[in-house]
Amino acid sequence: MAIFKQAKHFWTYIVLSLVIFGVIQFMITGQMLNLFYVNTLIFIAINIILAVSLHLIIGITGQFSIGHAGFLAVGAYASGIITMKLELPFAAALLIGGLVAALAGFIIGFPSLRLRGDYLAIATLGFGEIVRIVFLNLDYVGGASGMQVNHLTTWPWVFGCILIAILVIVNFTNSTHGRACISIREDETAADAMGINTTYYKVAAFVIGAFFAGIAGGLYAHNFYIIQPSNFGFLKSFDILIFVVLGGLGSLSGSVIAAVLLTVVSTFLQDYPETRMIIYSIVLIVVMLYRPQGLMGTKEITSIFSKGKRSKGGAKDGNKQTVA
Repeated sequence: MAIFKQAKHFWTYIVLSLVIFGVIQFMITGQMLNLFYVNTLIFIAINIILAVSLHLIIGITGQFSIGHAGFLAVGAYASGIITMKLELPFAAALLIGGLVAALAGFIIGFPSLRLRGDYLAIATLGFGEIVRIVFLNLDYVGGASGMQVNHLTTWPWVFGCILIAILVIVNFTNSTHGRACISIREDETAADAMGINTTYYKVAAFVIGAFFAGIAGGLYAHNFYIIQPSNFGFLKSFDILIFVVLGGLGSLSGSVIAAVLLTVVSTFLQDYPETRMIIYSIVLIVVMLYRPQGLMGTKEITSIFSKGKRSKGGAKDGNKQTVA
């Protein structure tokens, strides 16, 4: 019975998301949304993919990574090479960009994920800077001048990528593999003592997160016409990190809400370049003062909707007695 109930909820969310997609697509097709709002919407979607991919690494597995912009850069440049140099389809560019980023995640993850805490953060930060410097000095992709890329990113593409990313990460989290990652987050020593291959699961989470960051990089590259190494500095990694921390470590829906909120705030403050970062910082400080656990803490938005359906004082059996 519980399986059918879960399937019902799953298809309800799928239908609801498709309705949202259809409404927004109708507004775009009918030119109810101008180019500014469409670009803002696509940028929000790309940030959501980045947030949920880093959520798997930090929020679920508990690995403090601040080099996520490196995977974004790898995916962006790899997909740009596929479409501009090799002239392959956009779908192939996104897939290959994700796979190359996943390979980079494995290469950096296998040796460095034996580290913990601050040491891991320093290693991932170094990886992100190495990637940026490599592209900065690589003439094949334009070096410091950047690489021109055709505009191929559209709302259906970003929506499809969001849907796939969220479905994969939610199902991974709810599987036995996800439970193993959560046990590593809670106490890595205890998880290792219980026979869980901690290195394997940390690398797996890193590879999956890097894969979706690479796909986000492909969408990012083909939305802004030109990509430059300066777009992928360590500050970009901190922006993505803020999405996860502000939303609540361990909450996927919190990461999504934070990505939407902060992207909207940052976008509409562009008219005030002198005070933009000040106001942006004040918003972050106020939220963290009143919600230090993040917007959602460790809860998901679905638990809020189902909270009212739960019976108070426990369930009752046929003899009108409360079951402990």
